[in-house]
Amino acid sequence: MAGDEFAALLGQLKDRSGLSYGTLGKRLHMSASTLHRYVNGDAVPVDYAPVERLARLCRATPDELVELHRLWVRADVSRGRKAPAAGAEPSPEVPSEPSPEASPPKPLKRTGPTEPEPTEPAQADAAVAPGAPPAVAAASPRKRRLFRRTAVVVGTAVVAAAVAVALVVNLPGGDGAGKDQRAGDAPTPSSSTSGDGPSTSAGAPGRTGSSAGEATGQASAPTVATAPHTWEGPCSQHYLIDREPEQVPPPPTEQDAPGWIAALDAVPGGDQLLRLTVQGTGKQTVVLEALHVRVVSKKAPLAWNDYVMGVGCGGNVSTKSFAVDLDAGRPTAVPTGGQRKFSYKTSESDPVIFNVAARAQAHDVTWYLELVWSSGEERGTLRIDDNGHPFRTSGNLARPAYAYPLGWTEWIDNDVDTEGR
Repeated sequence: MAGDEFAALLGQLKDRSGLSYGTLGKRLHMSASTLHRYVNGDAVPVDYAPVERLARLCRATPDELVELHRLWVRADVSRGRKAPAAGAEPSPEVPSEPSPEASPPKPLKRTGPTEPEPTEPAQADAAVAPGAPPAVAAASPRKRRLFRRTAVVVGTAVVAAAVAVALVVNLPGGDGAGKDQRAGDAPTPSSSTSGDGPSTSAGAPGRTGSSAGEATGQASAPTVATAPHTWEGPCSQHYLIDREPEQVPPPPTEQDAPGWIAALDAVPGGDQLLRLTVQGTGKQTVVLEALHVRVVSKKAPLAWNDYVMGVGCGGNVSTKSFAVDLDAGRPTAVPTGGQRKFSYKTSESDPVIFNVAARAQAHDVTWYLELVWSSGEERGTLRIDDNGHPFRTSGNLARPAYAYPLGWTEWIDNDVDTEGR
C-alpha cells in the first residue's frame, strides 16, 4: 500500500533524527499525537508542507525529499479512492423519496386548470384515475397541485442532468491526439485548450489535465501539479519588489510564499525553482516524451530592490533537476545533478516529480513550459504555467539588496555585518 510506504519512510527519518514526538511537535507547532498518527500510517496529511518541514527537521537528503513527496502523492490518491466508497451508502435513498401518491401518470399529464370545476369535483377525479384506489381517486385539489409540483421538480432534474452530460462530452482533451492543454497552479483536475485561456486546478495546487479517460477506460492527458515558488534552501530565494524596505513585510516561510508574493507583486530574482508532479489519469501508461521551454517576452532586468528570504541558514543543498538558462537565445531544459534525459513514464499509481531550476541574470523573462506526452495512439502537449499566466524571472545583478536576519525586526542592507549587533 502507498500509505504504508509513506509512513515507513517517515518513521525511518524520525528514528534517525533521534528526536521524540514531543520535541518534533514543538518545533513544527504540531501535536505529538498527530505526528504519531502520520508515522504509524493511521492518517495521511492533507497538505505536503508539514511533511516537508518534518523531513527537513530530520535532515532528509534531497533524494529522500523527492521520494517522500512521491509517496505522499500516491498515499493522497489512495485516500481519495476510499472516500467515495464511504459516502456511497445513502445514495439508494434518493430515488425512494417520492411517495406512492405521485405514481399515477395521468395527473401529471393534465394541462387543464389546476382546480376542478367546483360543481363536480367527484366526477373530475373519477375521470382522471378511474382505476385508482379510493384514496388516490379522491385526492384533493391540493394534492393534485403537489403531483404537478413533483413533476416540475423531476423534469428540472432531468434537464439539469442532460446539460451536465453535454458539458462532460464536450470537455477538451479527451477526444484524441493533438489537443494542447494547460497545467496551472490551482487545485480540481480538469483541462483547458492552449492559448490565453486560464487553467484550472485541483485538490493539490496546480493539478490539471483531462479526466475523460477514467470514464472510457482510455488513457488521456496527465495531470500536473505545479509549485512555482519552491525554495532550494530556506534562505536561498531572492525576490525583486518595487517597494522600499519600510513598505515590505517580513519574509514568509516557503509554504506562505505564494500569498506574500501575490500581495507585493514580487518577481523571483536570479533563480526560480519549479516543482512539477506529473501523474496519469487512467490505468494505461503515459509516456512523457519531452519538456520544452517557451519564451513569451525578454526585456531589460527589473530595476527593483532585491530582497533575500533569510541570512545565516547554511549552504544550499543541490537537488536533481533540469536547468534552464533564460538568458540563452533558445532556452532548453538541460538535465543536471544526475537527472536523466527524457523520456519518462507515469500512470495513475506512479507519479513523476521534476525540479526545473530557471536562471535569469541579464533579462526580465516571461516564459512557460510544454510537456509532450503520448499513450498508445493518443498524443498531446500540456502547457505548464503559473495558474494561466506565464512564469516570470528577472535578473537581480547590481540591484540594492536587503536581508531580514533572524532576530531582527526590519530589513537591512544585505552586506551589513550582523554579528556585532
